Amino acid sequence: MRGQFKIFRFAGISVYLHWSWFLVAVFEIQARVGAYTAPGWNILEYLSLFAIVTMHEFGHALACRSVGGTPDRIMLWPFGGVAYVDPPQRPGATLWSLAAGPLVNVALVPVFAVVMMLRPGGNLGEYLYSVELINLGLLIFNLLPIYPLDGGQILRSLLWYKMGRARSLMAATIVGLVGVAAVIVLALRSLDVWLLAITAYIAMTCWSGFQQARTLLRISRLPRLAGLSCPSCHAAPFAGNYWHCPQCATNFNIFQGGACPGCGHAFPLAACLECGRAAPHSAWAQLAQYTGARA
Repeated sequence: MRGQFKIFRFAGISVYLHWSWFLVAVFEIQARVGAYTAPGWNILEYLSLFAIVTMHEFGHALACRSVGGTPDRIMLWPFGGVAYVDPPQRPGATLWSLAAGPLVNVALVPVFAVVMMLRPGGNLGEYLYSVELINLGLLIFNLLPIYPLDGGQILRSLLWYKMGRARSLMAATIVGLVGVAAVIVLALRSLDVWLLAITAYIAMTCWSGFQQARTLLRISRLPRLAGLSCPSCHAAPFAGNYWHCPQCATNFNIFQGGACPGCGHAFPLAACLECGRAAPHSAWAQLAQYTGARA
């Protein structure tokens, strides 16, 4: 949260702006000098870009809430926007939370098309045409199958159905790294510094996702407890001392008695080490009986 400040709150979701946004705003507005007869249109065009980005991120956040997830906040910065959301760790819930963002851009396409049919002229016509292109550009770019762009994460969610959580992330990040390499070549050939900066950030995030996938694969091979299942993500708990007591720092298995063997502190809720959500011990057993879940 360093360098961010809150600008407004809507539907229980806070929106923050990073200070560096202003530096890039000055650069981008100056780059469009001459497109309009008055500088106010340049400012309006740049603000419209981030209005579209904000609506896109609210699409993610509200969709996440609709499937029982937690939308935390939205952050706007020079590279666009980030919706900090925590959907249930299920492929369907994750897929809907991701797809809702681009669907906002899709919904805006006919709106701009109808307005442009009116053929407004002058600064207004140039402004509407530019905003229409901005919306289309954001939609196409976001749908590239490059992790962590929406397209790459949607690909991961689709693969999750057949490949599981860890392997789907591994496959999506490998595809993403190949795609990032292609975009870097394009940025170098066109000498587009801004595209190169965005691609460098995407590459670092994609590599981080690849490392996370490797960790998840190692975790997936650990032994599990049969007859129990997380009520949120349906994963069977690990068979081992992977829970940590904050009272005495003892590592223990929370499903063996529900209390810390070191200090006796009781834990009525068992936290899932995969999705982070906690539920009563009885809920884990009841779900396992209902779904037939096994380790």
